[in-house]
Amino acid sequence: MSSSDIFIGETIGTAVLILLGGGVCAAVTLKASKARNAGWLAIALGWGFAVLTAVYTSAPLSGAHLNPAVTLALAVKDGDWSDVPVYWAGQLLGAMIGATLVWVAYYGQFHAHLTDREIVGGPGAQATAAKAVEAQEKGAGPVLGIFSTGPEIRNAVQNLATEIIGTIVLVLAVLTQGLNDSGKGLGTLGALITSLVVVSIGLSLGGPTGYAINPARDLGPRIVHALLPLPDKGGSDWSYAWVPVVGPLIGGAIAAGIYNAAFA
Repeated sequence: MSSSDIFIGETIGTAVLILLGGGVCAAVTLKASKARNAGWLAIALGWGFAVLTAVYTSAPLSGAHLNPAVTLALAVKDGDWSDVPVYWAGQLLGAMIGATLVWVAYYGQFHAHLTDREIVGGPGAQATAAKAVEAQEKGAGPVLGIFSTGPEIRNAVQNLATEIIGTIVLVLAVLTQGLNDSGKGLGTLGALITSLVVVSIGLSLGGPTGYAINPARDLGPRIVHALLPLPDKGGSDWSYAWVPVVGPLIGGAIAAGIYNAAFA
């Protein structure tokens, strides 16, 4: 496959991934959304279906890595690093496009949510413990959780370990069950297996950090959150931003090492 196919495929696929994954977070979080308060199960299933749709959309062009940790793991596994920058560039751009589309789709809900004094605080707000969890997190605005992840308990070592562990599970499943015949991306059955693994990770390991398990999925939308003209949006929590980037990359590399040692 050509560099242009890789870049276009990863951009489109990651945009679809974030549009649907971030979209379910917006649906569950925002005021005036019909799915508000649908809960963690809805989020886990939404992200799983987002992976399924994004992989089937982009696989014919790029092999549907959609995740810098997967790209890194395949490079470590095969020893071929030539296309890594193109994959990563497409993934980051696609994640930013997808996050922007979530904002467009939920524009009115974002405005309603962020102009509610009971949610964002300020003059006229009641002293209540019912504010959004995101607003209580240090450095994070009240809708940041729609765009990127954040920990429930801020402990850098634990948070990093959680992201590493979750990504190892994901990437091992991709390497052992998900690859197409060429071994360069996800296959048809692999897309279904991977999406179910993402649901499992969300339900079992997502509680501590929100399971980024994908650097582009977190960094791209976090950049968009920082740039968008959202009223009273609060901070983008840059002090935490390194964890969902470094953790998945470490996890992807470890998973590739495990695969080469045990399965290759």
